[in-house]
Amino acid sequence: MKKSMLICILAALLALPACAPAAEAARLTVVCTTYPIYLFASAITEGVDGVAVERLDTGSTSCLHDYTLSMEDMKKLERADVIALNGAGLEEFLEDALETSDAQVIDCSEGIDLLENLSHHHEEGEEDQAGHDHGHWDPHYWMDPENARLMAANLRDQLVLLDPDHTAEYEANAVRTDGTLLRVEEDARELLDQYLPDGIPGLITFHDGFQYFAKAFELPLSASIEEEAGSEASAHEIVEITKLVKEYDIPVIFTESNGSDATAQAISRETGCRVAQLTMMMDGPDASDPEFGGAAHYGQLRWNIRSIINGFCGEGTVPNG
Repeated sequence: MKKSMLICILAALLALPACAPAAEAARLTVVCTTYPIYLFASAITEGVDGVAVERLDTGSTSCLHDYTLSMEDMKKLERADVIALNGAGLEEFLEDALETSDAQVIDCSEGIDLLENLSHHHEEGEEDQAGHDHGHWDPHYWMDPENARLMAANLRDQLVLLDPDHTAEYEANAVRTDGTLLRVEEDARELLDQYLPDGIPGLITFHDGFQYFAKAFELPLSASIEEEAGSEASAHEIVEITKLVKEYDIPVIFTESNGSDATAQAISRETGCRVAQLTMMMDGPDASDPEFGGAAHYGQLRWNIRSIINGFCGEGTVPNG
């Protein structure tokens, strides 16, 4: 099938050689703070002699605002020549470490049109949920494939400056990566046009990081609640979402794959709507894993699209693969 072929193409285009140089022997070590950046950096540096790409263990948590650097993270940062950041206020946990690091910093948010954080739309006097201060800008911009292309371009530009002798390799890899990302986006839009030509009544998610995704694919985001483990939505929020589900006859609400679903299940019991999962695409296999590559991460974008279509049209509408 065309879709299966595309996933195979993605894997071939972004998959890395199994024998990447060890970080200790590398002449240039790039440490990435998130999984999306790790994938882009791996793709841009593929085949470049002496470059090692590593990532921090940030994929192990559903909210980086609560993340604490591990000892292994600290070791990686100490040997880093380059630290590639998401930026937009996501890496508050890294501020002290950056102050003592001599590594060059790449901010992948450069030139990206950031959206205001949804937590800044509370009514006057209402505090951020669970006491979180998420900053003015929403840092989850990688969820928009157009922004993903800009992130990869930022990495290319800075690596060319830092390692000019390998400019041709970085630029060739960047062209291939950009083409892959564009095809992923086109495939997702094709699926939505095919199965949801009239759109959806509203998208309700239980992580506040989906507004870039919703905007990119013209999906109306009706509600978004940041619900962390051990912290449930307020009674007011539950009542408001229950009203939305009933008023617009929304058949499905979405939790985040690594987050709590307690509130969503309560709303489901009240309204009869289904509960499905979306992913923030924050974790996946490492470069040494044979599953690593385009399909490992960008298959997740198609998985989100598939989950939305099946949620609104019925399970099995878009099959696996």
